[in-house]
Amino acid sequence: MWEEISIIFTVSGFISLFTLVVMEIVLGIDNIIFISIIAGKLPANKQVRARKIGLTLALFIRILLLFGISWVVGLKENLFTIMDHGFSGRDIVLLAGGLFLMAKSTSEIHSKIEGEEGTKETSTKKLSLNIAILQIIGLDIVFSFDSILTAVGLVNHVSIMIAAVIISMLVMLAAAKSVSDFVNNHPTIKMLALAFLLMIGFMLTVEAFHYDVPKGYIYFAMAFSLSVELLNLRSKKRHSSK
Repeated sequence: MWEEISIIFTVSGFISLFTLVVMEIVLGIDNIIFISIIAGKLPANKQVRARKIGLTLALFIRILLLFGISWVVGLKENLFTIMDHGFSGRDIVLLAGGLFLMAKSTSEIHSKIEGEEGTKETSTKKLSLNIAILQIIGLDIVFSFDSILTAVGLVNHVSIMIAAVIISMLVMLAAAKSVSDFVNNHPTIKMLALAFLLMIGFMLTVEAFHYDVPKGYIYFAMAFSLSVELLNLRSKKRHSSK
């Protein structure tokens, strides 16, 4: 046990830890965005609690999956075949999560547009805390599978994986409020975030059918779109101050 922990304090262990922390934070952006949007549907006095519960649950789910790493890897084995296409436990989780994420993102986009253009303010409809937590748990499980499988591909030591997950989650907990406030206070950023989640849902669904989609393309597209929108917001702020 101590040998496994001491690996973290070696040069190679530290490099692996740093690399994995960065990867976990990048992969956790979609989780933060989803939690922020769901929490934004709650009454103001429950939003902080929902964010903290959501990210804390994500941390525990990831650690539990790391301790059951052999089971997680075993989920890649086919359970059944439909029209010469095999489906594993991982495929089912990704498919269910992808479809839910696409449906939820589409519903939120519809609600946002109808709330702004329609006569009824459908976007003001509030969720209960329990329903919000259930939705967050469901997507936490899907995002955790993606995160853990990435960790397995980069690092061989469970101690480094657990340390990276804990550090990245602490960073995300610290940043969650700022990200949530920024997304919810800027309608165009929120629309970009929903489009981002829609693409992530589509990517998860496609991966369930064994089509590999390089995540770098999606993250680059969203980073570019976000950069353009930040420039637009800065330009608008400059003109409004004159």
